[in-house]
Amino acid sequence: MASQLSPRPEEGDVHLSIQFHDVRLDFAACATAASRFAKDWRAYHYPDAVTVIPGDPVGLPRLPNERLYLEP
Repeated sequence: MASQLSPRPEEGDVHLSIQFHDVRLDFAACATAASRFAKDWRAYHYPDAVTVIPGDPVGLPRLPNERLYLEP
């Protein structure tokens, strides 16, 4: 499925874990998108509400609109 392909296959994927009130969301994302998402999320939400976990995020859905976090 094309939506499950990384927009930057040359980068490794990471596990992005987001705590949103009482809901935990887990996604796969390329390292750049995950880093920029975390920086943006921490600026507007609780600083410790997002965690980037290194390693292969097998079976996780990709971060929705991941490509938006690849541009400065």
